[in-house]
Amino acid sequence: MTEQRNLILAIVLSVAIILVFQYFYELPRMRATQKVAEQPTSAQPVVSTPQPGAPGEAPALPEAGLGEMRLETALAQVPRVRIDNGRLHGSVSLDGGRLDDLTLADYRVSLEPGAPEIRLLQPYGTATAYFAEFGWTAVGEGIAVPDRHTRWRVVEGERLESGKPLVLEWDNGAGILFRQTLHLDSDYLFTVERQVINNGPAPLTLYPWALVSRWSTPHTLGYYILHEGPIGVLGGVLQEIDYSDLRDDARIDFETTGGWLGFTDKYWLVALVPDQNRRINASFRHTAPDGRDRYQADFVGEPVTVAPGASATVADRLFAGAKEVELLDRYQAEYAIPLFDRAVDFGWFYFLTKPIFKLLHWLYKWTGNYGIAILILTLLIRVALFPLANKSFRAMSRMKQLQPEMMKIRERFEHDKARMNQELMELYRREKVNPMAGCLPIVVQIPIFFALYKVLFVSIEMRHAPFFGWIRDLSAPDPSNLFDLFGLIPWQPPAILHIGALPLLMGFTMWLQQKLNPQPADPVQARVLMLLPVMFTFLFASFPAGLVLYWTWSNILSIAQQWLIMRRSGREVAR
Repeated sequence: MTEQRNLILAIVLSVAIILVFQYFYELPRMRATQKVAEQPTSAQPVVSTPQPGAPGEAPALPEAGLGEMRLETALAQVPRVRIDNGRLHGSVSLDGGRLDDLTLADYRVSLEPGAPEIRLLQPYGTATAYFAEFGWTAVGEGIAVPDRHTRWRVVEGERLESGKPLVLEWDNGAGILFRQTLHLDSDYLFTVERQVINNGPAPLTLYPWALVSRWSTPHTLGYYILHEGPIGVLGGVLQEIDYSDLRDDARIDFETTGGWLGFTDKYWLVALVPDQNRRINASFRHTAPDGRDRYQADFVGEPVTVAPGASATVADRLFAGAKEVELLDRYQAEYAIPLFDRAVDFGWFYFLTKPIFKLLHWLYKWTGNYGIAILILTLLIRVALFPLANKSFRAMSRMKQLQPEMMKIRERFEHDKARMNQELMELYRREKVNPMAGCLPIVVQIPIFFALYKVLFVSIEMRHAPFFGWIRDLSAPDPSNLFDLFGLIPWQPPAILHIGALPLLMGFTMWLQQKLNPQPADPVQARVLMLLPVMFTFLFASFPAGLVLYWTWSNILSIAQQWLIMRRSGREVAR
C-alpha cells in the first residue's frame, strides 16, 4: 500500500512539475517569441564590401561592419524592379540582381484589421538581412564577373509578374555579356536563368553558384518537436541542422546531384533548388563578424566552358514563401524535387501525420471550416476504432457490474495479496472479462493524438483558421479565460491562470466519462483519478484550440457510446 501511494504521489508531482514548467516558462516564451518572430524587423548601413568567391566557391559571407541600415533606407538607396504576382509583393535589387525584398500577400502578422503582411526577405545591409543571390566565379586572372554590387541594366520587363519575366544584363567591358532572366509563377517559385555570351577571343570557364544568406540568428519557438533553421535534402537524405550546431561547426559540406537547401521557419521556407540532373557542391556556413551571426546556404555547380562566339545557360530555382503542403507536393511532382514536402516538419509519425493532414484538408475543402473538419475527422476516427472501443466499453461495463464482488474479495483477503490476486483473476476468467481491455482505445489514440497535434502545430493551413464564436485561430490556445470571467473583468491574469471555455468543457467531459467507468477500490487511487480532469484542464489550456476541440468531441462521442453499451448491458442483466 505504501509503495502504491508513493507511486501515485510521484505521478502527481511529475504532472505538477510539467504544469508549472508549461505555464511559467514554455507558454510565456512561446507567445513572446512568436510575437517577435512575426513582426517586421528593422535595422540598419553597409560600411564594407564582401569579398568575391574563389573559383569553385560561392561568395564569402559578409565581413565585419555590415548590418546598420534601416529597412526603409536599404530599400530606397538602390534602384529596384517591382515584384507582384498576387501572392508575393516586393522588389528585385538592381545592385547585385538580388532577391532581397519579399512580403507574403496572403499572410498577416496577426488577425488584427490592417495588420502588415509577413515579411520574408530583408534587404542586404540591414541587421536581419535575408536574401538570395545567383552568380558566377571565373577561372583565371583578370576576368570580371558580376558581384554583389554590380549595377544590372533592365532590358525587358517593367515588373516581375507571373508570366512576365524580368531580363537583366551586364557587360564586363571585355567582350563578355552576362544575362539574368527571372521568372515567377503564380505562387512562390522563382526560376533564374543565367546566360553567358562570350564575345572575347579566348575560351571562358565559369562556375555557377547560388546562395541564401541570413544575418543574425532568428527567433525560434525552441520546441524539440519542430525544426527551424538550415534544412535540405542532399544525397536523398533530409538534413536538419540547428543554428547552434552550425555555429559550432562553422561549415558543413555535401556533394550531391540535385536536391535542395535553405532555411526553414515554422511556417515559411526559403530554399535553393538546383537543376536536379546537375552535380553540385553544397554547404551551410556560419561566421560572426563583430559578434553578429551570419548564416549561408549555398551551392556551386560544375564548371561551364564557353568558347569564343558561343554562349552557355544554366537555370536554377528558388522557393520563397509559405509551406503550403499541396503546393510543396505539386512542386515535388512537377520538378522532381526530392522530399520537398519534408520542409513541413511532420515528424517521426510522417506515415500517420500526413494522411491525417490530407484527410483534414479535404474535409475543410468540403465544409469550408477547419473546426467542422476536425469534428468530422474525430467522428471518422471513432468509427474506425469502433470495434476496439466497443469491446473495451463492454469490458468496462462488465467490470463495473462486477465491482461489488471484487470489493468483497479485496475485503476478504486484505492481508493476503497473493490470494486476493488469485481470486480476482479467477473471477475475471469465470466472467470472461479482460481488465486491460479498457486501456486499448487510449493506447491506440496516443499516436493519433500526437499526429493531429503535429498537424495543428506545424501546418500553415491551420494558422489563423477560425472555428465559430470566440475561437478565431484553431492553431492557438483558446483566448477566453475563466479567471477574468471571459472578458467581463478588466484584469490580465497570470499565464498559469489562463483557462479558456473549451478546455473547461474538455475537463468536464473527461470527468463525466470517468464517472461512467468502474471506480478503483483503493481510495488513494480514486482521489488521484478525481484530480486528473483538473490537471488535464490546466494542461490542455495551452494546447491549440483545434486539438482541445478534437479531444472534447472525442470524449463526448465516447460518453454516448459507453452510455448506450452500459444501458444495453443493464437490460441484458435484468433479463
